Amino acid sequence: MPQTLETLTRHSDTLTSIRGIVHTMKTLSAINATPYDHAARSIEAYHQTILEGFAAFAYRTSGINLQQEEAWEHLVIVFGSDHGLCGNYNEALAEVVQHHCQSQTIGKQRLFCIGAQMNDALDDQDLLPEAVLLPPASAEGIGRLAGDIVTRIDRFSRGQPLHHLAVTLAFTQRGEHGTREPTIQSLLPLAPSLLQREKQWDSRSLPDYTMEAGALLSSLIRSHIFASVFRASAEAMVTENSARLALMQQAEQSVDERIEVVEGELRSVRQTEITNELMDVIIGFEALKKRGSRARPAGDQKPCPKPVS
Repeated sequence: MPQTLETLTRHSDTLTSIRGIVHTMKTLSAINATPYDHAARSIEAYHQTILEGFAAFAYRTSGINLQQEEAWEHLVIVFGSDHGLCGNYNEALAEVVQHHCQSQTIGKQRLFCIGAQMNDALDDQDLLPEAVLLPPASAEGIGRLAGDIVTRIDRFSRGQPLHHLAVTLAFTQRGEHGTREPTIQSLLPLAPSLLQREKQWDSRSLPDYTMEAGALLSSLIRSHIFASVFRASAEAMVTENSARLALMQQAEQSVDERIEVVEGELRSVRQTEITNELMDVIIGFEALKKRGSRARPAGDQKPCPKPVS
């Protein structure tokens, strides 16, 4: 059914408004990703210092052998989004988490979830988180969230040493060439490589410490957990905004293509209406001309001039 000029004009105005909203969302996504990217880079430098502390502790205190006991419970912390408009960001990670939980045959599975949208995606996979936490509203809130998670892990331990727990982080991180990939990272128990003694220390200044070894190791483990959770949260926020930015770019391109089609139809309808109006004027003029010639009396006709001899 052909559309009228008024309908097409209203449609064009609506698409233009939608494009403005999409462009604003795209700009906000690009702006919001930058502070989280800086936070992720900063925590990586801090985490590297913690890892060097593990290496120094292992070199100074040789023969460390953490007891690797089977965990009765396994805690999975899933970092997702609290807002939509980011494609299948949450669904892809929820599917990976579901496969991971199915592969674990030892211990009871318990989930912590960050983000309401992530909670819905996990629910679609028949996974029910025990707690749903709010993601950080800004880069400054990542530390708050990481501290809250570390406190919950401590409560989850029920007074046992932290290195006896099974804790896994599930989040989306940046891949090569701007890609995003869901990641499952084992946090606890500690990897044996963290406390593996190096055969030779790189510096002539050998490491040493003065505090009690158990307290120092506990502090290093807590700092390692905090830095790992902080980085996972920062990566999740960077990739969420990156996914939203990519989706908004696709939406902006689709809206631009639709606007071009509507404007083409609008020009065609406007030209058709102009042509019809011109034809109406011409037809009306011809009708008036014929009516005037019929109304003229016969005596009013001018005689033909006689030829001159």
